[in-house]
Amino acid sequence: MSNYTKSTDFAAKDALASGNAAKIVKGTEIDTEFNNIATAVATKADLASPTFTGTPTLPTGTTAVTQSYGNNTTALATTAFVQAALQLLYPIGSIYTNSSDNTNPGTLFGFGTWTAFGAGRVMVGFNASNSLFDTAEETGGSADAVTVSHTHTATSTVTDPGHSHTLDRGTSLNPGAYFQPSPTLQAADAMSTKTSTTGISVSTSISSTGSSGTNANYQPYITVYLWKRTA
Repeated sequence: MSNYTKSTDFAAKDALASGNAAKIVKGTEIDTEFNNIATAVATKADLASPTFTGTPTLPTGTTAVTQSYGNNTTALATTAFVQAALQLLYPIGSIYTNSSDNTNPGTLFGFGTWTAFGAGRVMVGFNASNSLFDTAEETGGSADAVTVSHTHTATSTVTDPGHSHTLDRGTSLNPGAYFQPSPTLQAADAMSTKTSTTGISVSTSISSTGSSGTNANYQPYITVYLWKRTA
């Protein structure tokens, strides 16, 4: 892109005395000026829909262009502005997440120092009222099953359909009295017995719930790449 620079000082010719050959405006001088003007015009960008070549540079701040965060107009923004905006989005301490690309964000964004973060862990929100979560980057939890204090309930079922003992009669001397027969009693007075007995059975079952084994405490999860900006 060229600027027009005048080659001939036409005003100086006016001060020369008449008859001075230098006072005459030559056709070559006029031709040179027109050529310089044509070159300058041809290498300038149009006001409407210009097409830039090379590496154009925009002004910063509010000089000819408005560059402010939150501006949603069609104003142009420099790469420096875009870079600064990204750094505001990812200040030191920020976490960057990517589900498929494990490239260091310092390479992707062009700024900052980033380190891999939180390998094998999920994140939980800060909670000042819970000692487990009241410090940034506090860790805890276990991937393996832990037996929690608990009780088991035993249920017993007793089966007893019932049983009975039967005495046929008493003695002839005292029909209401029941006692063991003896050799001195007459046969008619002997007590005859009939016994029917059924055994008692007990069935006990203990119910249990839950699972055991390693890696039994994981919540549903999905694996992603996590990076933390440290500088």
